[in-house]
Amino acid sequence: MAEASYPEDLRYHPEHDWARVDGEEATFGITWYAQDSLGDVVFFDPPEVGATVTKDEPYTEVESVKAVSDVIAPLSGEITAVNEAADTNPELINTDPYGEGWMVKVKLSDPSELDSLLDSAAYRDLLD
Repeated sequence: MAEASYPEDLRYHPEHDWARVDGEEATFGITWYAQDSLGDVVFFDPPEVGATVTKDEPYTEVESVKAVSDVIAPLSGEITAVNEAADTNPELINTDPYGEGWMVKVKLSDPSELDSLLDSAAYRDLLD
């Protein structure tokens, strides 16, 4: 398992999802807290490239030894890439949730939604 961390360069959704924004594209994944709460992730069901995701709505599921959980979109847009490595090796979500364990890349439809997400300090406060 990865060490507990909440990188400063990410924005966080209160449902324990993160977004790394680069221009009009963002990479999404689940936070260290989410993967730790789930336990060992055994299955990641990647959505289809070209699918639309809506902020605050589920866009995929992850299955762990404990439960099946929805993954919530922190921002809205169109999926441009899915993490095929996490599809075949879902343990990447546990071992590297902010790196190799990313889930999807999205072309943002409303970049202003970023303003509603939490920074690292606010997300850590939410967890306390």
